Amino acid sequence: MKKDRIRDKFLGELKQIPIVRVACKRSGISHNSVYRWRNEDPYFASLMSDALQEGEDFINDLSESQLINLIKEKKFPAIRFWLAHRHSKFKKKEAEVVVKENFDSKVVIKEMGLVGEDFKDDNLEATTIKITKHLLRR
Repeated sequence: MKKDRIRDKFLGELKQIPIVRVACKRSGISHNSVYRWRNEDPYFASLMSDALQEGEDFINDLSESQLINLIKEKKFPAIRFWLAHRHSKFKKKEAEVVVKENFDSKVVIKEMGLVGEDFKDDNLEATTIKITKHLLRR
């Protein structure tokens, strides 16, 4: 059946490039049809999900392979990227925030001399930054 051939072609394309619109274009089908099939047919939805996952795995493997090639070519941005994401010694550390049990927001507002104007929408982001810096210095 022609519809089955088109579906199979679409799923094959999706395994190579896990972008629905690209797979649709390459297989000559509208994305509306694909989404309709997915919504109407749970089996097709499962096949589509599996194809997307396989495609993502393929692209991830390909990307990692290219990154390793760049590292072998001594490309520093690739080396830095790998270490920052894969090596605990080079990962960025998140700041630890300690909240004191007796924290009183009214005291902080008074200490900083904040007024109602500071808490209006236009100033809220700047006020939040000021309060955060103030609390981290305490």
